[in-house]
Amino acid sequence: MKKLLSIEEVTSKILDGERLILAADEKLLDLLPKGNWIGGTIPYFMSDDGGVFTKEKIYTDELPAYAIDTIIKFYDTTSIAGITSDEFDNGYTMLIIPAFSQLHTDFAENSHKYKDIFNHPLIGWISGTDLSSMEYTSPKTYNGSLGEKSDSKAVAMHIKLPNNKIPSVDMINIFKQGEEDSIRFSTTGFNASECLINGQKVNLAEYLTEKKIDSKLPLVANYYGAMVNTSIQNIDLEKKRVSFFAPVFPELEYRIATPIEDYISEFNDIIDQLNIKPVHTCNCILNYLYAGLQGKKTASLTGPMTFGEIAYQLLNQTLVYLTIEEI
Repeated sequence: MKKLLSIEEVTSKILDGERLILAADEKLLDLLPKGNWIGGTIPYFMSDDGGVFTKEKIYTDELPAYAIDTIIKFYDTTSIAGITSDEFDNGYTMLIIPAFSQLHTDFAENSHKYKDIFNHPLIGWISGTDLSSMEYTSPKTYNGSLGEKSDSKAVAMHIKLPNNKIPSVDMINIFKQGEEDSIRFSTTGFNASECLINGQKVNLAEYLTEKKIDSKLPLVANYYGAMVNTSIQNIDLEKKRVSFFAPVFPELEYRIATPIEDYISEFNDIIDQLNIKPVHTCNCILNYLYAGLQGKKTASLTGPMTFGEIAYQLLNQTLVYLTIEEI
């Protein structure tokens, strides 16, 4: 079950021993009892009734009843690279990382190099806050088994499945590479000044401004066959620097995404073609904002609208989901 529930309903589920992935405003998560749950702060959701902003409900994602076992654990900047060593042989991991933390940066820049990172499904999201209170409220993660929260540590729930259940992580990205200029970077990072445009050294902030590029459009790279977005956070002409919501990498070629005419229609068309029934799902706060999803539905998929999505690595402006097949 994936629903927005009252604090009383969620408390009852925790006390009954249910295994939960939770997302809500900090004041609600603070009131929950210890139990077999993890959580992260965010007040934006895609519900059965459409996109919604609420600080009065908790998005509640229950584990499948056939899940055999779970392990809940905090990870810091030292231990996160070893997360795969805690995974079950057959199962998957739900991971939540607090936005703007050093761990957020470390994971985004280095997760693709973690040992065996692509051997077991890893899915999750970046916790966030009310956009109007970002200056004085830090995103949090919650380890329900300890009854503790953190603004610097990631929390994971490793889930063991029976051998006849096979989990798989995938994403839906409606953005495609445009056919315009090739963009390359010399270093990894969340910021860039100079870059190579069609092989010529150019200041990226000046280029985006002169070309009148819509900053709502991400840079898109072909990452071993998957189209991966890097969203633009800010274009600072004075400092001649562009900041991103995810890092750029020197080994990849980027292009500005092709504009989307109707986000919801294109998204729903993809969902209809895939005919999927995800066990876990999350979408991006940028899609929520840029596509005006308040009160609008994205097919039948529900979940938190987060400050970043995780499908083995950090993603932007993407929906990620996990399915489980029986063999």
